[in-house]
Order: sequence, then structure tokens, then C-alpha cells
Amino acid sequence: MTDALALTRALTAVDTVGHGETAALEVVAPLLRDAGFRLEVFEHEPGRGTLVAEWETGHDVPPLCLSGHVDTVPLGGAPWQHDPFAGETDGDRVYGRGVSDMKAGVAAIVTAAVTVARSRPRRAGLRLVLTAAEETGSQGARFVADRLGPSGPLVITEPTANAAFHGHKGALWLEALATGVTAHGSMPHLGDNAVVKLAAAVSRLAEYRFGVEPHPVMGPPTLNVGTFTGGLNTNSVPDRAVATVDVRTVAGQDHAALLETLAAVAGVEVRPLIDLPPVWTDPGDEWAASAAAIVREVTGAGGEVATATYFTDASVLTPALGGVPTLICGPGEPEQAHVTDEWCSITRLAESVEILTRVCAGWCGI
Repeated sequence: MTDALALTRALTAVDTVGHGETAALEVVAPLLRDAGFRLEVFEHEPGRGTLVAEWETGHDVPPLCLSGHVDTVPLGGAPWQHDPFAGETDGDRVYGRGVSDMKAGVAAIVTAAVTVARSRPRRAGLRLVLTAAEETGSQGARFVADRLGPSGPLVITEPTANAAFHGHKGALWLEALATGVTAHGSMPHLGDNAVVKLAAAVSRLAEYRFGVEPHPVMGPPTLNVGTFTGGLNTNSVPDRAVATVDVRTVAGQDHAALLETLAAVAGVEVRPLIDLPPVWTDPGDEWAASAAAIVREVTGAGGEVATATYFTDASVLTPALGGVPTLICGPGEPEQAHVTDEWCSITRLAESVEILTRVCAGWCGI
């Protein structure tokens, strides 16, 4: 069961589409407990647990932290050719909802951690944080963030096809609300049209220029108006309209200041739905450089510095752990996240176990 593929399949068999993460954690808990880890599960809602597992954390050097989430997104409306909860294999691929995003990454963490725990560390231990509810704004990570002690660097095994990503953009999701006064559609002068107000507001937002230079790796910040709803019926003046806006920020941007600016640009009520800051680790950081070198040795890939466009629990965990160096590196394919017939390469899964085992062994002094 410590085989990473078998563990990936076992995790995939547990339906964690927006629920049931504690049941998935029960798949890995016995393996970690038998390897000598101390375990504690924190549920922010019944059945929605986040596991903190620690091994040999009494050294002067703080533990290396490995993290991944076990929740998944819905299946979507299109039919699947492979059972989304069976972990079916075909050639070099294992299929199922969440195998790339990111149950294979979690399986790689546990497999590597159990392997390392067979040895006696001379320098430091390990901490695993396996979270719930990452997909909807990192609620699981938030719930345990203030319960974590001093930490060494952080590795998040989100899907990168085993490339070493040095961070990711931030996510600031907003709700814009316009209100008005309803009236009969034949007498619009007696009302105050909220849809028209909001349409003008989101047009101003869509034209907003951030006034910051593109990040040399992350590129520029972006803004997308994702949804727009309003009105009761055709022959009434609408008195309420709501839009949602997805802002992706880059290192150096302050979300509080940006929110204030965007509210002023919109001219309507604006409130945050998700507020997850960007994460960036200098490639020149000693630990990050050594970990990236291991990645290159194992995969044979080049050393291009890259970041993710998606957010991860690092937005919560990196600052909670003291702004530690952070890498995102996992076996899943980024393009497979959230798609029908999602798959992960079995070869990349094996590579991920080797990468994590070597990174852990190096930090722990094994």
C-alpha cells in the first residue's frame, strides 16, 4: 500500500468532490502512523478534515513541510470514458477525478515521507499538511495555519508535470453589487436601473490598468469579469445586479490597497470573496536552488524558472510558516486539472516520489 500508484488509486476511490476529505485521510493515516508520524485531524466542517502529521520535529532545525489537498472539483456535465472514482490505468496513465489535481501528488508525499522515516535524521524532521477545501479558497489550510509551529521550507505538490515552480499568482475574487429602485418597464424614469449601473462599473473595471510593471517570471496582473446577473423580469426596472471579478496578482502587489482602488474605479459596492496573496521564492535561495537541481537531475528537464497561474494553499501556509522558501512541484499535468477523463502519468508519479524522497533526505540529514 506504500506503492504510490496503489495509494493514488485508493485515494481516487474516495469521492471528495466538495466533501468527505476525512474519509480520504483515513486511507493514508495508518501508513503514516506506522512510520512513526504523530497525527492530528482538524475538521473545519463535519467530515472535512485537514491532517497534520509530524515526524522527528524536536531538532534545532525546523521540519521540512510537504503539503497537498485531497478535495476535488465536480465531474462536469460531459460523460467520462473512465470511471472517475476507480483509478483505472491504461498504459502510462492513471485516470480519475483528482489524480492530477492532486491525489497523485498527495500519494507521492506520503510514499516519500514513509520511505524517509525508515532512517534516523541527523538534522531535522518532517511535517505533512494534507488539506481540505483548497479548491474553494483554502479553508482547510486557514483552519490549521495558526496551529503549525516553526517550519523549514514548503513543498506543494500541485500539478506541474514535475517542473519546479517558484511560486504562483495571487487570487483576489471580488463581488460587485449595484442597487437601484424598481419600477414598471414602461416608465423607467420612475426607477433607478441597477443593471445599467453595474454594466458601467464592470466596463470601468475591465479597462483598468494596474500601473505596475510585469513580474519578470509571473508576467502582468490580470482582471476578468466572470459573471453578471441582475433583474427580475423584462418589463421591470432592475433594483439589484451582481457581478464577480477574478483578479490575479503578482509578487509585490498589496491586496488591501488594490481592493480599495478597484472599489473606487467601480463606483459600486465591492467586497472580496477570496483573498489569497501571490507567492514567490527567489531562485537564488540556497534551498530552492538545491531542490530545483534535484528536480533537473531526476527529470532531465531544463532549469527554466517558472511560476503557476493558479493559486495553491501556499498563499496561506507560506506566510503562516514565516515566509519560508516555497516550491510547487508535483506529478500531475497542469492541463489535466478539472477536465473530463483527468489523468496523471505513472512515470511522473514515480519521478515525484524520487524527487520528494531526495529533497526530504537532504533537509533531514539522511
